[in-house]
Amino acid sequence: MVKVIVPGSDESHLAEAVERMRACETVAVLTGAGISVESGIPDFRSPGGLWTLFSPDEYATLDVFQRDPAKAWGLYRALGKSIDKVEPNAAHEALARLERAGCVDMVVTQNVDGLHQAAGSRNVIEMHGDHRRVQCIRCGWLGPFLDSHLTGDEVPLCTDCGEPVKPNVVLFGEAVRGMEVITPFIERCDLLFVVGTSARVYPAAGLPALVKSRGGMIYEFNLVETELTRRNVFDRNLFFDGASLGQDGQTDFFFQGRASVSLPLIADRYMEAVS
Repeated sequence: MVKVIVPGSDESHLAEAVERMRACETVAVLTGAGISVESGIPDFRSPGGLWTLFSPDEYATLDVFQRDPAKAWGLYRALGKSIDKVEPNAAHEALARLERAGCVDMVVTQNVDGLHQAAGSRNVIEMHGDHRRVQCIRCGWLGPFLDSHLTGDEVPLCTDCGEPVKPNVVLFGEAVRGMEVITPFIERCDLLFVVGTSARVYPAAGLPALVKSRGGMIYEFNLVETELTRRNVFDRNLFFDGASLGQDGQTDFFFQGRASVSLPLIADRYMEAVS
């Protein structure tokens, strides 16, 4: 049964969560768009988000970029402007503190904004790439994403081969990155923080179930309950043999509310407990 923690109350559940966290040897974090909303980056799927302005099928596929890079760059510039000059918030900073304390071992993020690294996290795997660089899919060249890329109508070109480049992000039609590192690490994970994501899109959605299948725990940090909180959802053929995990959900402790409040809270309590 999931235990709900609301900052400012539920002291017994919070104390238990911290104590169980201290006993873990390997801790990972999975983050999604929700952790960066408080830095001013809109959720793509929320009203006014990028997907309401630019249809993913029409702008965000590899095929569209290859066929009409100028059109695709309309989306890329809008994305770049939405994350330009944003700063990490208290949730990013709390995860970096936990890493420095030797608690968090890896951050796996679906975000492309680079805010985990800006906050000080060092072992970050960006499943969907990053928007800090541009990429040539023909020759593999990588270069910085420049301020000049955010303006005008011209398509930036590779300095090595002259082909159009795109931001170093994963488009629909491309494979996510880092799974060869993520999967074996998650397989031996005692605890996974799930922060700011409903974990509905694979392969990220399969990571909590993989942790649970190996006897690990899930601490979820979201504004409202998700399918992860409420019921067992996983692709039984994705990672493992599909043994039932029950119907009570995968989350062990649900931290309800803003991650910029709940993550600093558990980080502070953890530091107090180990000092």
